[in-house]
Amino acid sequence: MTPSSADAIVVKDLEKRFGQFVAVNKVSFSVAKGEIFGFLGSNGSGKSTTIRMLCGILTPTSGQGFVAGYDIVGQAEEIKHSIGYMSQKFSLYEDLTPLENIRFYLGIYSVPQAQWRERTDWVLSMTQLKEVSHRVTRELPQGWRQRLALGCAMLHKPEILFLDEPTSGVDPITRRHFWTFIRGLADEGMTIFVTTHYMDEATHCERIVMINLGTIVAQGTPTEIISQACPDMPQADLNMAFIRLMAGRAV
Repeated sequence: MTPSSADAIVVKDLEKRFGQFVAVNKVSFSVAKGEIFGFLGSNGSGKSTTIRMLCGILTPTSGQGFVAGYDIVGQAEEIKHSIGYMSQKFSLYEDLTPLENIRFYLGIYSVPQAQWRERTDWVLSMTQLKEVSHRVTRELPQGWRQRLALGCAMLHKPEILFLDEPTSGVDPITRRHFWTFIRGLADEGMTIFVTTHYMDEATHCERIVMINLGTIVAQGTPTEIISQACPDMPQADLNMAFIRLMAGRAV
């Protein structure tokens, strides 16, 4: 399989087994460059296992995958330098200040030291945290820590940003501001791969894949998925479609 130049991520028949247990069962999908792509599923659906394979952390049992043009099996290190990853726990050191967290991640991502000042100023400006850059991170409000974590994940200016339930525990106003910012990143050409349990957030995605018990059960635009899952419910929303697809029966 050869990835298209228009695609940021391509997977074909991707499978991961742990002994006799099939965590991911021959999934296939693609993500276009500059797209906001949603990957949704209930706990234990195979979502996290798939993401770990795409990030070069887990080796697939079979199948193929390319991320930023790199093979997920043979070029895992190249992938890690081409992506940013933000988890729901934010991956911050709360005893450090925002400035110290930024400097730590500049080293982790092997950003040339000559660029540290420019990248630091860029992230502090983007996240609007300049005035609190010397405060201990644990003292910052949840929404501010969220912005800091996102900024740290972008210090090396990745092609693709993986967001794993990035707004978990964040208030609705902060969530709305976060998604406005994400849309701006996509408009500038960054590819966004996001998982979320908030169906209202998933409607911001241009396309969605829903996975259940390791198998893809739906993919398409939010509107397409709603109409396919709930053809008998004219007023259905994405939440109703999700419940029906995960349960395998009528809502």
